[in-house]
Amino acid sequence: MVIPGFLHCTDRSSPLLVSLTCPRRCSFLQLFFSYFKELVGKEVTVELKNDLAIRGTLHSVDQYLNIKLENTRVVDQDKYPHMLSVRNCFIRGSVVRYVLLPQDGVDIDILHDATRREARGG
Repeated sequence: MVIPGFLHCTDRSSPLLVSLTCPRRCSFLQLFFSYFKELVGKEVTVELKNDLAIRGTLHSVDQYLNIKLENTRVVDQDKYPHMLSVRNCFIRGSVVRYVLLPQDGVDIDILHDATRREARGG
């Protein structure tokens, strides 16, 4: 299922991919912030706008969707060998393209309902 600009999920068995680059990003910050707080301690993959993808344990997230990861590793280690020594990182929310969430840590129905309500304006 695709909700334009907000959520991309092929089916319930696949991980949820959340786009943080939607045109109405500001109105969704609070929705995603509260959702990401529930995922602290779980492994996520963060894809940045420069195509760097970093996998790690979500340590914290703030209201601007700045993300702190621990036990990080780069998805494409051959392309970014200089990142092999990085174990913890802070990612500014404005440089995040996607966050790949763990399949078992997400209640997709609640997130879909919330985005539909927001898209209708209330």
